[in-house]
Order: sequence, then C-alpha cells, then structure tokens
Amino acid sequence: MPRGIRKQPEETPQPAPRLIFQERQRITGLPLYLQGYLSVRHSRCQEFRVYWTELRGTMLFFYDDKKAPTYSQKLDISALTSATNVYPDENGSARFILMLPNGELELKANDCEHGKEWKGFILTVTKLSVPPDESLLPGQLTRMHEVLEKEKKRRMTLNDCSCLNRKSPSSRTLTAMPVCFYAVSRQEAIEMLEKNPSWGNLILRPGSDSKNYAITIRHELDAPCLKHYKVMSKGTSYIIELERQVTLPSLQDVVNYFVTQTRGNLKPFVTQTRAAEDPAF
Repeated sequence: MPRGIRKQPEETPQPAPRLIFQERQRITGLPLYLQGYLSVRHSRCQEFRVYWTELRGTMLFFYDDKKAPTYSQKLDISALTSATNVYPDENGSARFILMLPNGELELKANDCEHGKEWKGFILTVTKLSVPPDESLLPGQLTRMHEVLEKEKKRRMTLNDCSCLNRKSPSSRTLTAMPVCFYAVSRQEAIEMLEKNPSWGNLILRPGSDSKNYAITIRHELDAPCLKHYKVMSKGTSYIIELERQVTLPSLQDVVNYFVTQTRGNLKPFVTQTRAAEDPAF
C-alpha cells in the first residue's frame, strides 16, 4: 500500500432485511402487523427513548435498531383498558397513551397520521374491532380489517389448543393435551425454561405455522443447551422430526418418548399452579 494512505477499517456485514425478518419471526413466533419508529416512555421514566417497534399479535417488540435481529424489550398489551386521543405536541409529533393494568405507556409518532395509524392497529388487535375513526385513511382501514381477520384466526387457534388442554375434573380423556403444553412462542418457552429450571426442562408448544407442534428442551450438560424439535400432525398420528422420523399415536406419547429416550433426564415442565391442579403431579 502506498505510504500516506491509511487503510479504512472494514465494515461489519449487515444481515439482509429478509434474514432479519426471518430471525425475528423465529424468535417471536407471532405474525407482524405493523412496524416503524416510535418514541416510548413508561410511566416511571422521565424521558422518551426511540425504538424500532413491531406490533406482533398483541405484543409490542422494541428494537434498539431497525436492523437488530433480536428485541431489547417487549410488552404484552392484550389487557389494554383504553387509549387516549392522539394529540400533537409543540414539535409536530403525535402522542397518545396506552392505559394498561400495570401502568401507562406513552407513545410518540412522527406525525398525527402515523400516531392514529398505530393507535388504530393497537385497538384492532386488542379489542378485535376496527375503531370507528373517520380520520383514518381508506388504505389504513383496509389493512386494519385484514389484520383483524388474521388476529381472529390466531386467537381461534390458541383457543382450540386451550380447550384441548382443559381436563375433565372427573376423569382424563384420550384427547387431553399433555400437562407440559403451553400456548407460547419459541422465545417465551426458552424464557420459561431458563427462569424456572426446577419445574422441568421440556415444553410442548404450538408450531410457528399454527398447524403443528414443537418441543423445546433445555439440557444441563457442560453448559445449558437449548434445542427445538418439530412435531408434525398427520391424520391421527404425530411425527417427530429427527434424523430418523418417529411416528407416535398421541402428543402424550411424544412427550413420553423424549422422557424415556433420555432415561428421565428430560422432565415435563409443570408450573406450581398446574401441578397443584393435577393430582398426578
């Protein structure tokens, strides 16, 4: 290299947008309804902080950067009680406040149009109804109606899973879901296993396509090891996606397979509340 010319440091390659989307989809396990920059302030904080924000299902995911593959914070807004009107501030930004059981969350968008759009989508997924706001644009309303239908279908899938998981107080049925089934995303299953290792290390959960299932396990070897396995539903049977596929007649048999194959090192994850309700535990 000629003298006097300094070599420029190489830039760290940035992941492609499609790969970022796929990674976020994998981590959250929820459909994306709206995204964009928002300034966020919790009721206990003094200042706003800018995040790249995603509305997925009834969750808000906050990313430090638009290209960050993993979120830094998340907030469940399913229990939203109300939202204030969108109002402009002295800088031309638009603010509104979400009223939640555990406090308030103030959101600030670049302008009133985006503020009303965010509020409209949030109300649509939490109240399962498109808000009657005459100031919303036709295109925004069309998208909200599309999101409403997607969210209704997602809720129906979760409700079907919950209904299968309920046990008769007098007897068990062959269609009862295993006690370690939880209607959670991949990331939520990981967090459950990490926070409460004494409750077990195997969770059965819905698959990312809402049609099949998945097993998430947390092994304690030299270091904690997390693994995920697909469980495909085919007719009246279930297929575990291993190097050599294993076909079993029920989801309980799927759970039992992992337990027996590891000689009891894997144990179904059962919360204290659920264990108290189930005399078998």
